[in-house]
Amino acid sequence: MNKYADEKPVPSPCVSVCALGEGDICIACHRSGEEISRWGSMNNDEKRAVWALIRQREQGEML
Repeated sequence: MNKYADEKPVPSPCVSVCALGEGDICIACHRSGEEISRWGSMNNDEKRAVWALIRQREQGEML
């Protein structure tokens, strides 16, 4: 049995305002253009890693 079969999907950070700003980072969801384009094919672990980057970007820890 697949150990991920019962795992809930990680929600998208998209807020339907797509505008890439400085550093190819969306000014609304704080994802990079690559993260946005790959989101649909990412597994939950990869999506959680992107969420961690988003939190850092929101705090100004990364540009």
